[in-house]
Order: sequence, then C-alpha cells, then structure tokens
Amino acid sequence: MTDALLARRREAGSPVDPEVAWAWGRIVVSRGLVRGDELAAELGWSRKRLWSRFRSQIGLPPKRAVKLVRFDHAAHRLVAGQDAARVAADSGYADQSHLHRDVVAFTGVTPATVAGEPFLAVDDIAWTSQETPAKTYASGVLRR
Repeated sequence: MTDALLARRREAGSPVDPEVAWAWGRIVVSRGLVRGDELAAELGWSRKRLWSRFRSQIGLPPKRAVKLVRFDHAAHRLVAGQDAARVAADSGYADQSHLHRDVVAFTGVTPATVAGEPFLAVDDIAWTSQETPAKTYASGVLRR
C-alpha cells in the first residue's frame, strides 16, 4: 500500500525526498529488520529530522513502517505454513509471544488463525514470485 501511495504522490507532483524513498526501500529490503536510528545515521540525518520527513511524506513514522513491514513478512511466512516459533525467530521478534502480540494487534486473530485468512492467501503484491502464498503452500514449496 505504501508503494502505491508513493507512486500516486509522484504522479500528483508531491515529490518524496530521495532520502525518504531510500529509507523506505531499506526498510522493505531488510524485511523490517533495520532500526530507525540506523537509517538516520546512514543518511547523516538526526533521528528527529528523519521522523519528521518520513511521517510527513509517507504518513507514518519509520518505527511504525518497520513494524508493519516486519509483520507483513512474518504473516506471509505463517500463511506459507511455517512454524510460528521459527517465523518469530527469523523475522526479528524477541520471541513467539512478541509475534503473537503483533499479529493480534494488526489482524485481530492469533498466528494460528492468520494462516487461513483469505486476505493473505490472495495477496500477490507482497510476494515477489508469481505464486501466491496459497499456491506456494499447496505445492509444498516454501519461498522466502
């Protein structure tokens, strides 16, 4: 959704600072495993400057963007049939209960239930391959 927002802003003439676009790209590539202060340091900006620009141009602060990207990656791995404990460990959560809290906060259901949620099973935007999570899981092949 954020990629679509950035594209619409670009078309509408509301340019996104290259630094903010770079920070967003870094968050996505890291699958939400980068810290906001690391982004600010890599840009040579203060944390406050990054937060202000990021929030005004993206619509949420970098910390929230990191959390959403990390959750998105983890949720799709759950849909692909991976064990919640392994997903939590590999996705940067402190433990399985940390993953559980984020899943419940973002979806209203538990990690065990989120795997069957139809909104994730048809989401081909978040997956870079041509296969949707449902097809990937059905074929028995797990893609990262």
